[in-house]
Amino acid sequence: MKSKALLELLSDGQVHSGESLASRLGVSRTAIWKQIRRAMDEGAEIATIRGRGYRLTSRLDLLDRDSVLECLAPARRGSLFLNVLDEVDSTNAEVLRQIPAGAGKIPVVMADCQTAGRGRRGRVWQSPRGENLYLSIGLTFHGGFGVLDGLSLVLGVAVANALEQLGVPEVGLKWPNDIFLPDGKLGGILVELQGELEEGVVQVIAGIGLNVHMSRTEGVDQPWSSLARACPEIEWSRNQIAGAVIDAVLDAVPVFSDLGFRDFREPWQRRDIFKGKSLQAKGGEIEGVGCGIDDNGNYQIQTTDGVVPVRAGEISLRVMQ
Repeated sequence: MKSKALLELLSDGQVHSGESLASRLGVSRTAIWKQIRRAMDEGAEIATIRGRGYRLTSRLDLLDRDSVLECLAPARRGSLFLNVLDEVDSTNAEVLRQIPAGAGKIPVVMADCQTAGRGRRGRVWQSPRGENLYLSIGLTFHGGFGVLDGLSLVLGVAVANALEQLGVPEVGLKWPNDIFLPDGKLGGILVELQGELEEGVVQVIAGIGLNVHMSRTEGVDQPWSSLARACPEIEWSRNQIAGAVIDAVLDAVPVFSDLGFRDFREPWQRRDIFKGKSLQAKGGEIEGVGCGIDDNGNYQIQTTDGVVPVRAGEISLRVMQ
């Protein structure tokens, strides 16, 4: 028995006896008690009412495949090979494993928890259970690696569009792959290239992580935010967010494939959190003022010697203290 099945029974907020839960799930009352303890260790708030049973007292936002599909544009539902998992090492890694089974459909993986989530440059991505969105999409591009310039920025624009449509104000983008709100980092995008499947055909895995309900974390060395913290008046559903993000990404990809980066430059520039700020790049070798991106998605810094482009994947930018 999984904790998810137990939580689904408790999600009505009513008191359920251990005996009734055991009967419905086909396990012993001892097994129910163990799963209650596990669910509480993972963050669920469950009241034990002596002589009566258990009641869930915290809000529950379970991932559900059918609910995600219902949130998608109807014409798109049949084109996806969607897997919603309780736990996985990495959603990006799982998409790679799922590609052969997808039979020509777009592979999409979501998970409630990642045990080995990855960020840019191999950093660990914090992936607590039940709190955030961990989503990866397999994308295929024709024309070789050269057509992918600016892809991570395009995905950033797509995610920002989705969030704004859901009611999130002041979504910012940090070059090259982070999503920001005014009080800190909301999420990030990890693009991994899997090489040419055949000449001129490139497989890309786009991993997207967003903080949804997270209220505390350990080991994060920068300001961060979550949707629940920034917009507490909205009842956030991870299924709804996933549907909006998937739709936005799959709307953007064909435009990018046909026209390249140019149509996404201005929407990205509007959300640039570095614009006009004093920046350092290449470990301090380049200093100047942020002045946006060029037609290829490189970030530009106005230095005393002129405008210097910073190439994605090469270095990071830091605001000067």
